[in-house]
Amino acid sequence: MKFLYCIYQVFIAFPVTIVMTIWTALLVGIGCTLGDGHFWGYYPGRWWARTITRAFLLPVKVEGREHLEPNQSYVFVSNHQGAFDIFLIYGFLGRNFKWMMKHQIQKIPFVGYACRKSHQIMVNKSGVSKIRKTYDDARDILQHANCSVVVFPEGARSFTGHMGEFRKGAFMLADELQLPVVPLTINGTFNVMPRTRDWHFASWHPLSLTIHQAIYPVGQGPQNIQATMHQAYDSVMSALTPEYQGFVENPDQ
Repeated sequence: MKFLYCIYQVFIAFPVTIVMTIWTALLVGIGCTLGDGHFWGYYPGRWWARTITRAFLLPVKVEGREHLEPNQSYVFVSNHQGAFDIFLIYGFLGRNFKWMMKHQIQKIPFVGYACRKSHQIMVNKSGVSKIRKTYDDARDILQHANCSVVVFPEGARSFTGHMGEFRKGAFMLADELQLPVVPLTINGTFNVMPRTRDWHFASWHPLSLTIHQAIYPVGQGPQNIQATMHQAYDSVMSALTPEYQGFVENPDQ
């Protein structure tokens, strides 16, 4: 069965991924240039992610959408198990948002172009001015664009499927703007394609996305940041499958 799935990927899933990535990047670029960037910066990416997930025949289960309020901006924070996290969140979260992502992603052909044209938030830690620009961009989106932000606060994909530490950046942003933080738990993407097997064949495994209740600010300042970060971490951890429960240090953090 595994051999047949690999053959299927060669002739169906990989070609669909390549064609959809090129087509989506061009659509995003043209749409954001000529039309409504709020629409074209999100919906083509959503269709792209859903199509690729289905091309790989991966079943998806989403729980907790009822926790989200209409027209409310959120700071979404998620664990980061693998490359398919992007497809799972983009395709199935069901909210218009921008990614906070490593600036190196801009170098990926077509993907980087689409990210620039759709004004995704590039995190560049090479200097104080660039770090400040990252937060200025995120602040502008959350305050004026009726949009949310998705952050992987671990900052890097897991090597083991377990969670590492959360960094404070996303929680500082939420605290400054007094916005609710929504924890997300991803399960299954590590089994599909772990970081140690990038650019290899995917393994079939069900995926799930759990949307937890929003954590609203109860004050402002360091105490609120710490409390929100710890509560978010515990929420994400609580919905992980038993094999990935518990903290494991990530050397890439």
